[in-house]
Amino acid sequence: MIETIKDLLHPDELESRLRNIGKRRYHDKHPFHKLLHNGQLTREQIQAWALNRYCYQAVIPKKDAAIMSKIDDPNIRRSWRQRVIDHDGEHDNHGGIERWLKLAEGVGLQRPYVVSQNHALPITKFAVDKYLAFVRQSSVLEGIASSLTEMFSPVIIAERMTGMLENYDFINEDILSYFTPRLTQARRDVDFALAYVLKNAHTCEQQTSVLRALELKCDILWSQLDALYFSYVSPGLIPPECFDPEKYAQVKPGIEIATESIPRFAAQVKLHHDLARDQWILQAPEKIIELNETAVGIVEHCDGVLTVSEIIQSLCKEYQVSYEVISDDIMLTIQMLTDKRYLEI
Repeated sequence: MIETIKDLLHPDELESRLRNIGKRRYHDKHPFHKLLHNGQLTREQIQAWALNRYCYQAVIPKKDAAIMSKIDDPNIRRSWRQRVIDHDGEHDNHGGIERWLKLAEGVGLQRPYVVSQNHALPITKFAVDKYLAFVRQSSVLEGIASSLTEMFSPVIIAERMTGMLENYDFINEDILSYFTPRLTQARRDVDFALAYVLKNAHTCEQQTSVLRALELKCDILWSQLDALYFSYVSPGLIPPECFDPEKYAQVKPGIEIATESIPRFAAQVKLHHDLARDQWILQAPEKIIELNETAVGIVEHCDGVLTVSEIIQSLCKEYQVSYEVISDDIMLTIQMLTDKRYLEI
């Protein structure tokens, strides 16, 4: 967590601190991306990336519309509106979301399968919902500051395009067409957003809030890759075969979770923070699962007292989202951990 700023920063120093967050926390440093760019993932793992990343792509124009709705100055609104157009397009079969679907189809996924988002990881959807909720509830300044991850995106886009074209014979420039306009769009958007933040962060409190907003956004992007990495690359919550919907239907839970179920840790299971790796894990005899921040939030409520319904209600209040938005994802996470005998009811 960013420490509270006590002495007002010069705009150059504030910009330097914003950029330093990206150097330390941007998801280009995540092991999943290194595997992706170096040609070390299977086609199915790339499909999982395209499928789950769509959840984030689909929420971008909603996020930008939420920011725009709070802007009083029509000139600033007009400038920000271009972001919505970039992603939604000006007509059917146009815009960033459409190009991402083209990428998903290019790696072998069916469009309805992707658009439904029904097969994305629960943690992915939880993280995306967290971001949208944050923007809707925060100030314009904080919402715009959270978009400054685009300061770091041209580098990762260039690495991604070069690495994927070189290392995967089923990838071509047409499939990766989403990224080409983003190189110029991101630079344009950063110029506007950074100037706005530096101009309008007048107080120590505001400067602290913009740094924390960017840090949160980096964590949200990182957590989405955690979900992919621990589910499809390293042992995690969901076995790789669950990506195939037909095979997923064959995976039968041992005990079906209901809203009135009361989950608790199984015998000898402990939630532990590994200081050496700065990583939360669930530890059981001869096995562990590494958890990201969102999964930890769910597990911490499994105390043998609260029902699943009460856990969902508590997390709704914590993240300020509706019951319907997160209930299925939380129940699926608890179900998976119960099936793997980390939790019991």
